[in-house]
Amino acid sequence: MKMTFLTAAPRRRAFSILLASVLLPAAVLAQAPASTETVQLRDIELTYPAEAVVEAVRQATVAAQVQGRVVEVRVDAGVRVKQGETLMRIDAREAAQGVASAQAQLSQAKAQYERTKSLVERKFMSASALDQAEAAYKSAQASAGASGASLSHAVVVAPISGIVSQRHAEIGELAAPGRPLLTLFDPKGLRVIASVPQFKLSDVRKMATAKVEFPESGRWIDAVRVEILPAADPRSHTVTARLYLPDNLEGVIPGMAARAHFVTGQGAKLTVPATAILRRGEVTAVYVMDGKAGAGQARLRQVRLGEAVAGGRVEVLAGIKPGDNVALDPVKAGIELKQQAPAKK
Repeated sequence: MKMTFLTAAPRRRAFSILLASVLLPAAVLAQAPASTETVQLRDIELTYPAEAVVEAVRQATVAAQVQGRVVEVRVDAGVRVKQGETLMRIDAREAAQGVASAQAQLSQAKAQYERTKSLVERKFMSASALDQAEAAYKSAQASAGASGASLSHAVVVAPISGIVSQRHAEIGELAAPGRPLLTLFDPKGLRVIASVPQFKLSDVRKMATAKVEFPESGRWIDAVRVEILPAADPRSHTVTARLYLPDNLEGVIPGMAARAHFVTGQGAKLTVPATAILRRGEVTAVYVMDGKAGAGQARLRQVRLGEAVAGGRVEVLAGIKPGDNVALDPVKAGIELKQQAPAKK
């Protein structure tokens, strides 16, 4: 086997190519300065934020109405179903025996009623005997109807059209009256539930508008309608507010965490894009560019933030002033600052 070794000159040439390929991205980055935004006061809606949770307007938990073992399960969590669709079947042979017994009692009561009626017409029995026979006959009819309804409950159907959110029973488990079997919700109608403290109630009612924020995605949605319940919790002195979301909202499901922002007025605030904020441990800062926008050297400046506002922006309470040029990409601005540091030595 023949092996080839590079001489000194080719080795130096290969090393130069490798070094150039490593330094090329940094050189390109240095030629393209980080984009900036001139900070200024903006007229925005003043809001009162409150933690909230998403729930379905129409939700139902289907429970067993007869006793027996689950013999068939047709749906699982996440499946979309229609109203009246069969979801489960329960082995209700005991209920079937009860139906047969009730039907036999009904037949016997009916025959007794017919005989008594015939005897009363021929004056062999009193009218009170007929009343008793008629009452027994009606009671047997009611018992037969109730037992038939119980037997029909062995087939579990969907009470609403929607999505199965949870299944509580498996095949072979014993179903008993009142035990939950499935939970469904209608995804067309969702709302957010939040608690409003008593001292903020008048401000919230005055505007009756709100926005819903989903912090994990930075998504903001205008509430279609705000509903304030008429009673307060005597322990926490808070009132429950319902913020209704638009129909068929993608990516929002019951149980998700949200933040309700109740609009209380208008005001001017200093805000920056959320992407311009650099968070490192306990430090929250932005890069402020010296000189005109897009020029000069970046300076890291610590800031104190307020509440998030619509449009992916955050209020700045202290650390910068109107007219400052803030880098929109703090990571890129930090790299440029490190590259410029050796040149000053």
